[in-house]
Amino acid sequence: MLLNLSLGQMHLYLGETEKNFERVYAWTVEAARRGSQLVVFPELWPTAYDLENWPQHADVLGEGLFAKLSALAKEQHIAIASSILEQKSGRAYNTFALYDASGTLMTIYRKVHLVPMLDEPKWLAAGDSLNLVEAEWGMTGLGICYDLRFTEMWRKYALNGARLFLLPAEWPSRRAAHWQTLLRARAIENQVFVAACNRVGESKGEVFAGKSAVIDPWGDAVVEASAEAEVLLTCEIDLAKVDEIRQRIPVFKDRRPDVY
Repeated sequence: MLLNLSLGQMHLYLGETEKNFERVYAWTVEAARRGSQLVVFPELWPTAYDLENWPQHADVLGEGLFAKLSALAKEQHIAIASSILEQKSGRAYNTFALYDASGTLMTIYRKVHLVPMLDEPKWLAAGDSLNLVEAEWGMTGLGICYDLRFTEMWRKYALNGARLFLLPAEWPSRRAAHWQTLLRARAIENQVFVAACNRVGESKGEVFAGKSAVIDPWGDAVVEASAEAEVLLTCEIDLAKVDEIRQRIPVFKDRRPDVY
């Protein structure tokens, strides 16, 4: 139940899809060279928050960037977790696509909670369902950035067997303390691993927090990036630790849903 994974904490160039893809390609190659089975990139890495120009950027599922990511996963034989703009029925969605090492789309998750502080509801449609997927390394729950604040969705994932949460983000520095606290809270309260990939740099006057991390079920950082540097983090986790922690502190066994 070992998983080697990488997080690509990168600066994003607003609206410059090809330039951003160059970094994603290079780091996917490097993650595969390091033996990673999975690489995760920040939220909306192709465009950053160039949402007002979404008709220029958003692709139909299976086409454009979605097809390029599928081909890259297959070429490097590594699973890729990626949040990009999807065009569907004349609307844009912030869509998390998870490809396996053969390039097959395992699942998608359309961001349920849209961020009012970044005008997401003005430009994006919200998803209407959660998504828990049986990956080769175990049950995995998907979320994007602002979703981190909504305890209920992560508890639902945990109750349905999740051992790992994946979270791409563009989390700002002004709320960096929330990012670090909530990552640990979601890991501790659900006794799972959390792998969260944030961006760095500045865009439209907003500075982003970095601090991408893999947090274990005890709330400790397996690996954690700085607040400023672009870096490809890599670590190995043992998902059997989920069972170990749940046996030591049987939170799920001791729940009282009859009361609350």
